Amino acid sequence: MNSMETITTLNVTEIEPRFRHPIIFEQFDSLEAGDSFIISIDHDPKPLYYQLIAERGNIFSWEYLASGPENWQVKIERTKPEEAEATIGEIVASDYRKAQVFKKFGIDFCCGGKKTVSEVCNRKGIDISEVKQQLAAMDGDQGSPSQNYQSWELDFLCDYIVSTHHRYVKDTLPFLSEISAKVARVHGYSHPEVVVAANAFAGVAADLSAHLLKEEKVLFPYIKQLVAAKRENSALPQAPFGEVSNPIQMMEAEHEHAGEDMSEIRTVTNNFTAPDDACTSYRILYKMLQEFESDLHQHIHLENNILFSKAVELEKTWNN
Repeated sequence: MNSMETITTLNVTEIEPRFRHPIIFEQFDSLEAGDSFIISIDHDPKPLYYQLIAERGNIFSWEYLASGPENWQVKIERTKPEEAEATIGEIVASDYRKAQVFKKFGIDFCCGGKKTVSEVCNRKGIDISEVKQQLAAMDGDQGSPSQNYQSWELDFLCDYIVSTHHRYVKDTLPFLSEISAKVARVHGYSHPEVVVAANAFAGVAADLSAHLLKEEKVLFPYIKQLVAAKRENSALPQAPFGEVSNPIQMMEAEHEHAGEDMSEIRTVTNNFTAPDDACTSYRILYKMLQEFESDLHQHIHLENNILFSKAVELEKTWNN
């Protein structure tokens, strides 16, 4: 787009809700590579971001120009093919060891996996050359072998996630909930941050319990049916939710919320650093919260960046 041209701005609040996303998609589809437009809305349009990724792929950039609380503005640009850059999720999906580099720089590779390294570094003021240098160093370092999740069949990956990560969450939530409430009750008067952490974790526990149920009862069974249909060369199963991208968008939004809550806990606990006067329960709580967050990161990475993206592609391929 010529620098002298005015970028179109869509005031989404003036559009009837049921027509908003179709009109935004129509505007996006009309763009030439390098062109952009701005949407103005009264709330964070993050669900639209997930829908664009699911239905159009990584062919756009997403830049917040205003972030509320009353007005949100996002510039959406259709990227040029030669400018296409692998997302953080794609990088970690191809080599999970690189997650350690992103962790070191405080870059979210699970919930924020659909963003590019450049996008995140620019937004957070991180030296992108240093990040790319450390990522490149791993290409020449064989290191220890890691699971090649990319090569797994999706039905097997579903079962692995349930038996490994879902089981860990279910086994850990009751004790973590109990000990966080206990530490908050005993030490909250002198360390108010543990009260904030306990309240935030209570929200995580409630949300994840419902979230896992939806995945195990609705989404994962459908993904496994997709795999079976391809394997048996049979018709696609009928789903009550339409395309698989619909529940996936909901799951990714819930992942984002859980990640934000855990990030809040990490912040208020000073990176899970127990104070000098902390008792044994206090120290155990922080150690377990840190382990829980680490497991959640890999859990969400496997779903967002591998399982979900492959399921969307499988369904589209099979429909064609």
